[in-house]
Amino acid sequence: MATITDTKRRDFLKLAATATGGLFIGFGWSSCDSPKVKVLSTDEILAQAKNFNAYLSISPTGDVVIYSPNPELGQNIKTSFPMVVAEELDADWSKVRVLQANLDTEKYDRQLTGGSGAMPHSWERLRKAGATARHLLVAAAAKTWQVSAEEITVENGVISHKGSSKKGHFGEFVAEASTMTAPEDVKLKEKKDFKIIGTPVKNVDSKDMYTGKPLFGLDFYREGMVNAMIQRPPFGMKIKAVDESAARAVPGVSDVVVIGNSVAVVGEKTWPLMKAKKLLRVEYEPDGSVESTADHDRLFQQLLATGKADVKRKDGNVDAAFKSAAQVVTAEYQCPFLAHSPMEPENFFAHVQGDKVELVGPTQTPDRARQDTAQLLGIPPENVTVQITRLGGGFGRRLRTDFALEAAQISQATGKPVKVTWSREDELTGGAYRPAVRYRFEAALDAEGNMIGYKLRGVGMNAGNSTRENNFPSGAVDNVLIESIDHKSSITTNAWRAPITNFLAYAEQSFLDEVALAAKKDPVQFRLDLLQRAKTNPVGELGYDVDRMIGVVKTAAEKSNWGKNPDVQQGFSVYFSHRSYVAQVADIVMENNTPTLKKITAVTDCGMVINPTGANHQVRGGIVDGMGHAMYGNLTFENGLPKQRNFDTYRLIRLKEVPEIDVHYVDSGFDPTGLGEPALPPTGGAIANAIFKATGRRLRSQPFIEQKEFSDIRLEIRRA
Repeated sequence: MATITDTKRRDFLKLAATATGGLFIGFGWSSCDSPKVKVLSTDEILAQAKNFNAYLSISPTGDVVIYSPNPELGQNIKTSFPMVVAEELDADWSKVRVLQANLDTEKYDRQLTGGSGAMPHSWERLRKAGATARHLLVAAAAKTWQVSAEEITVENGVISHKGSSKKGHFGEFVAEASTMTAPEDVKLKEKKDFKIIGTPVKNVDSKDMYTGKPLFGLDFYREGMVNAMIQRPPFGMKIKAVDESAARAVPGVSDVVVIGNSVAVVGEKTWPLMKAKKLLRVEYEPDGSVESTADHDRLFQQLLATGKADVKRKDGNVDAAFKSAAQVVTAEYQCPFLAHSPMEPENFFAHVQGDKVELVGPTQTPDRARQDTAQLLGIPPENVTVQITRLGGGFGRRLRTDFALEAAQISQATGKPVKVTWSREDELTGGAYRPAVRYRFEAALDAEGNMIGYKLRGVGMNAGNSTRENNFPSGAVDNVLIESIDHKSSITTNAWRAPITNFLAYAEQSFLDEVALAAKKDPVQFRLDLLQRAKTNPVGELGYDVDRMIGVVKTAAEKSNWGKNPDVQQGFSVYFSHRSYVAQVADIVMENNTPTLKKITAVTDCGMVINPTGANHQVRGGIVDGMGHAMYGNLTFENGLPKQRNFDTYRLIRLKEVPEIDVHYVDSGFDPTGLGEPALPPTGGAIANAIFKATGRRLRSQPFIEQKEFSDIRLEIRRA
């Protein structure tokens, strides 16, 4: 049994109490003392629950209610969090109900969704929540039956004593348990004894989603609220003049409001507002650089050649290595801006009443929404409440708070509760995008084909650091130089699923295949040789676990029958991001002289898999996302506006274009690590490398379908 010491126990227990005989355990996520439990009424418990970030409640019927604190956007955290609590509690999963918690920063220190970090952060805390409740219930049963607690067993919500044949469900002991003080230490299960964790469990919201119950921000409605839609300026422009007369004349429009650099039309229904917005006559003037894609292409070339860069990593003597090289391989890779394209466009509700604000909607960062709103309106943050709805996708777009601030501004200006809704055109033209990036790679090889030098120079548009300088192959090469240039653009950018690595992985892994080809080595063995070097004689800092990466590489080669079928052309890719390791192999078969993508084999080491159903959805979803954007996605600009304004011109992957996906996991013995993002980065590289193997065409830019190297390739997708 694992033991949790008091220093970590203090992060957990808030209170345990009875309410009409029920046990209530609230658990905070920053430090707190474990008080003697007290009795609360049902109304008091509801009042507490409204403000708690997460809690566990057991009713006299034996039903268990678990509040999930983190925003749910499809990453399955609302199901997997409760599974962990229920496991240590030994609950009957059929009697577990899950509710979304609202924002409470006093009792929760990471109430956000981003960076695939929710489960790694909360894993132990959640286990302690269930284990502490179980301990109290067992102690209560032991006292009631006058037996030793060590002789009691718990299974599926039933507490039993074999010697006396006594048994009862949780609800029978909650009154007694609520009078007890939680222990200083609590024992956790050995992983081998898990019964819920590791089993396939359906999404707890499935039924509500299937039956159309209100869950998402777009579903939210408040009696007396008005709706608003907004005309936003092109990037690099500001309002010069507004003629709102035609918009105001549309029946159903109650107001037109200028907020900052945007114009909002307000009314009861959204359809009249969409018509009115098109009738706004807004004149703009430059307010900085008004950019076009053609300008970016020229700028990339210039900055790669002569731009001043930040040195992110320098190992050995790079100049000497390249000067002595028997062969030098050089290539450049480029990616475009991309929209996040969540199925549910941005929306948010706000009600400003004096110095108090109520916010409701889909946000990945509820506390950031609160803080930004408070700063905007000049009020204390504690005067802003945030109710979190389920998110219809986010992929990083909802880390920002612009849509929440718009709602707050309009509510303040109109004196009414307001719901702001973005159209699909708004989402594509007024969003914050994945930054466009260009990379130059250089590799120095000795006479035996060993890589003795490696250089990477990245240029990004508002990308920050466009490299991951401590990722593979850093640490496996004696002489390394990694540099980054960040160009400030008027086009707003944002974290996009697997930030930076979503494209960098494709570029790095494609380039490593180019180097392996020049070295006359098998691509998989070439990577394994580098990893072995990093393991036995690492150079500088390693930002990755060599053994875990070797594990997924070897397993992917085995599961895909790498190199064993001469009729199958395969491309390999492996990447580490967000604490997890994913290797992928793409299989292409030539059919009637047409390359046909048959299958992608994916092997993931994300530590322990909590829920195979949810995990498979994340891996497959990441692969589909990675493939779709590598193949088709492109956002180009002209005079500060995207040329692609809806899905008729902004191409997304279609269902018929998804190949067979074969998913496997490596159990490395680690606690759970990230899974919402890591499967996306390797996908583009695996497909591009397979296309090269099948056609001899090297794809160095995305989207693939727009490259001249791809122009006469008709890539078919066929499921087995």
